[in-house]
Amino acid sequence: MEQILFVAGMGPGSMEQMTREVAGVLAAADVIVGYKVYTDLLLQFFPGKEILTTPMRKEEERCRLALEQAASGRNVVLVCSGDAGVYGMAGLLYEMAADFPSVRIRVLPGITAAVSGAAVLGAPLVHDFATISLSDMLTPWEKISARLRAAAAADFCIVLYNPASHGRPRHLARACAVLLEQLPAERPCGYVRNIGREGESACVCTLQELAEKEVDMFTTVFIGNSGTRIIGGRLVTPRGYAFEGGMQ
Repeated sequence: MEQILFVAGMGPGSMEQMTREVAGVLAAADVIVGYKVYTDLLLQFFPGKEILTTPMRKEEERCRLALEQAASGRNVVLVCSGDAGVYGMAGLLYEMAADFPSVRIRVLPGITAAVSGAAVLGAPLVHDFATISLSDMLTPWEKISARLRAAAAADFCIVLYNPASHGRPRHLARACAVLLEQLPAERPCGYVRNIGREGESACVCTLQELAEKEVDMFTTVFIGNSGTRIIGGRLVTPRGYAFEGGMQ
């Protein structure tokens, strides 16, 4: 008998920014699987649920655990922060599901950090943008650098995920150094930490200033394009609408 395994994006972590669809499958779940930092956020909303966790860097174990639970006939939700298909577990889960023919994967979208962080800063992503992860655990730094240069050359707004961690505290500074090869030091930028969670904080700054900021894995960074400006303390990227005040 076929069993559905849900892989769900829980958004930033608050109930207000979780889709009703995701909240519904979590409420009906027999077991919730995920990284402990994220499942802890869910405990207050779904008390009494069986929670299975694995540490960071144990993504394969986490997916296998969810697949095994689903194959046994249980109603399982594997949760990811933000969206499960944006730097989440959905892809790995599909890769591993071949060993579990009775399990069918269903991906439920969530609000990713690019969108929720942008809303905190203002409107930095109104025009074309690129997302790049600075984690080099699975992607060589040389490839990350190449993508940074390409995005800068194409004049994209850029969103940086995973800008730093205990093991790579200077990755954001390294990324800024790459971008400063092509972008002006005064380019408007910003970052948000703990989006939608307790302790949320945000900062608007220049690219030069950004290079000196201390961030962590719970921070999402935004670099503006050539049209991005700071309006009333908010980061805004005009799309090009014509209005009475002129072309913006």
